[in-house]
Amino acid sequence: MKQAQVRVPWKEGLHLRPASRLVHLAKASKSVICLRVGAKVADARSVLSILLLSAVAGMLVDVEITGEDEDAVLTSITSVFNQ
Repeated sequence: MKQAQVRVPWKEGLHLRPASRLVHLAKASKSVICLRVGAKVADARSVLSILLLSAVAGMLVDVEITGEDEDAVLTSITSVFNQ
């Protein structure tokens, strides 16, 4: 299992456009990807689940990845937040 913590960089928070990019990456992966904000947990394969995290600008998001391609997926997921 790989873990990382990323900060939401968008002034609109974690909105539909980056959420859909995350879902696209998650669906192309063989790993299980979970995003966590406080007590809320989202499956990265679901746009609605990600949006329901209600992550605002500057908030920390914990990323957990488990699977055979977790190293590559961790890099691609964190790059979404670093652009």
